[in-house]
Amino acid sequence: MSFQGSAVLALLFFGTASPANASLTGGARLAAAYDQILAAHFDQADRLLADACPPAPKEACQAMQVVSLWWQIQINPHSHQLDDELNAKAVAAIAASAAWTEREPRRAEAWFYLAGSYAPLVQWRVLRGERVAAARDGNRIRSALERALELDPTLNDAYFGIGLYHYYADVAPAAAKLLRFLLFLPGGDRVKGLAEMLRAREHGELMTGEADFQLHVVYLWYEHKPVEARDLLTELDKRYPTNPLFLERIAEVEDAYFHDQAASAARWRELIDRARAGRVALAPAAEARARIGLAHELDAMFETDRAIEELKRASARDLQPFDAAQAQLQLGQASDRVGDRATAVAAYTQAAALAPEDATSIRDAARAGLRTAPDPRITEAYRLSLEGWRALERRDLDGAESGLSRAVELAPRDMMARYRYARLFEARKDDGRAREMLEQVVAAPLVPGIVRASALVDYAQIVERAGDRTRALSLYREVTLIVGADSRARDLATRAIRRLAPPDDRS
Repeated sequence: MSFQGSAVLALLFFGTASPANASLTGGARLAAAYDQILAAHFDQADRLLADACPPAPKEACQAMQVVSLWWQIQINPHSHQLDDELNAKAVAAIAASAAWTEREPRRAEAWFYLAGSYAPLVQWRVLRGERVAAARDGNRIRSALERALELDPTLNDAYFGIGLYHYYADVAPAAAKLLRFLLFLPGGDRVKGLAEMLRAREHGELMTGEADFQLHVVYLWYEHKPVEARDLLTELDKRYPTNPLFLERIAEVEDAYFHDQAASAARWRELIDRARAGRVALAPAAEARARIGLAHELDAMFETDRAIEELKRASARDLQPFDAAQAQLQLGQASDRVGDRATAVAAYTQAAALAPEDATSIRDAARAGLRTAPDPRITEAYRLSLEGWRALERRDLDGAESGLSRAVELAPRDMMARYRYARLFEARKDDGRAREMLEQVVAAPLVPGIVRASALVDYAQIVERAGDRTRALSLYREVTLIVGADSRARDLATRAIRRLAPPDDRS
């Protein structure tokens, strides 16, 4: 997972006011530009900002330009290419808004835009590990927003930044709370902060996109509401389908929080399709990252040969160093899994060489791969299982028998190999041997969801063919409850339930 762009101390939000809020000048034009930023149409956003100021204050457009740079960094957080530009423009925007507050100290929107000018810089500092500076600037945001709301309590958008501060200042880990104490920063209030964020989301008509993005992190990390977080990301992806970040996050959430590799793989494939059709911004980079993500899921679903194909496709592109190193690391791990040690060693060596200075986890994993070779008996069994499965897909039953029987012999506890062997018996119309194998898989402990669901649905079909429709229906229903089941298993189970269950009991 890569949630660095919305880290614990992301205490800020730059929003635009609704047209009804007269306290912010030119809000509608700024909102249109902000929508283009969220859609990752950064050139179009620049053009709209050029037309927005005036009538909007020039300080507002300066702040928005920094927000645009920050979103570009979030889409590609491991690249440092825009760091210097963001810093320079943030410093200029802060200076301009600070001067405005000195000229007009009772102008609420001046304080609002001062907070907004600091916002992207603080988030960037968090991403790059500059915690102390981020905390200090986060406190400046809090102070500016409090002053804005003191002057104009109708600035509903400002409540989001205040809410973020109050929330994170309460829930932050002990080390962050110690830092807050040492810097004499005010304490927080989790309940109050969340209420303020939701108030801004509900009443700040044109800040929903940014609010949803920040709230999805809150729901994942602290509220333990992954369903709600995924729903927020899904809505963002519907509103801004050209921004690849939202679909990437959905794929990551499916894997990390729902442990559903099949669902995650489907999201990565969707992103690949969009990128190849030119329907997302920064399409080549988005496609490469999606292939790396898809490869991770394919490997987890025991489709390692296809994972290797995806990694080779990704590596053929001109990748950023981090992505190139990640692709080589995964290629090394996948090659080791199928017993291709020579390719694995070459890939690990490349990963260690390509990894940027701050990618220590990739370098450490690559060096560990170089030091330790896997058990050749296990890798041979895995390779034979895959080869036998591919033969079965081609209806080469003799070739499947050769690979799968040997795989089960070498690794008798490999339930995927045993499941695939059961499918061979099914292909040969030998329900007795298939049932025996499937019962072993179903009864085994700690079987991955994708294996268990596939075994259960095939077992249920055999039970149904044997005439026990009640038992079969129970098994089909069990399949639909398994996290990580692939689409084949889910579809077969769902259709069987509709066929076997009474009309009023088909859930």
